Amino acid sequence: MSTKKASVVSRPLSPFMIGPYYKPQLTSMLSITHRLAGLILTLGSLFITGWLVALAAGPAWYGAYAGHMLAWYGQILLFAWSWCALYHLCNGMRHLVWDTGRGLDIKSAYTMGYAVIFVSTILTIAVWILAYAV
Repeated sequence: MSTKKASVVSRPLSPFMIGPYYKPQLTSMLSITHRLAGLILTLGSLFITGWLVALAAGPAWYGAYAGHMLAWYGQILLFAWSWCALYHLCNGMRHLVWDTGRGLDIKSAYTMGYAVIFVSTILTIAVWILAYAV
């Protein structure tokens, strides 16, 4: 019978332990943001579905629901939902480019990552300007 003790290795349990063990990188932050955007899209879709149900239920229900959608907090929720939709779309297109084997080097990954943030923000602002103009 062996009485050897198992050696304990002091290392992080997961490479995704951002903080003291893992330095945050743009690609990892965009990945986490992509997942959060998907979650917000799901929850926001319930908000939009509620609007459609209120629309079908008649003017009284629609008026009550629209009051919340037009309030400052409803506008913030809709703005966040629209940014998440456009971010998710842009980031998905970045992944499609990666699926072709292009843009996998560090410089291209960072350039496309910053482009995703910039383009999704500009598109969101453009959509809201267009929505208020119409």
